[in-house]
Amino acid sequence: MLKSLGAVLAAAPFLAIGLLGGFASGLLGVGGGIIMVPAMNLLAQVPIKTAIGTSLAVIIPTALIGVREHHRQGNVDWRIALPIAVTAIVGGYIGARLAGSVSPVLLKRSFGILMVLVGARMALGK
Repeated sequence: MLKSLGAVLAAAPFLAIGLLGGFASGLLGVGGGIIMVPAMNLLAQVPIKTAIGTSLAVIIPTALIGVREHHRQGNVDWRIALPIAVTAIVGGYIGARLAGSVSPVLLKRSFGILMVLVGARMALGK
């Protein structure tokens, strides 16, 4: 009994990260990178490269269920999505290969700077 309670308590932060990331993904189209990576790294002390890779694995089922629901609501334009998806696959491969040779510190700083710049643009833009 105590062993299973310990396992639940150990998994609790990751369950919360998943719930928040999934919610943000379905509502705002974000979650993997913006919510899960920082939460895993800062709150659960998961190394940044592992947090990035793990969030990519987690976003697959999250995206599938979110796309299904948004498609049902008529909110997916496949004429836009398909060409972006093709080039995103190429970019994802190149970025993942590059991440293997970039220091964790540089990855973390680059991620933080990107979040600040994009956040400022979204908050202050039209």
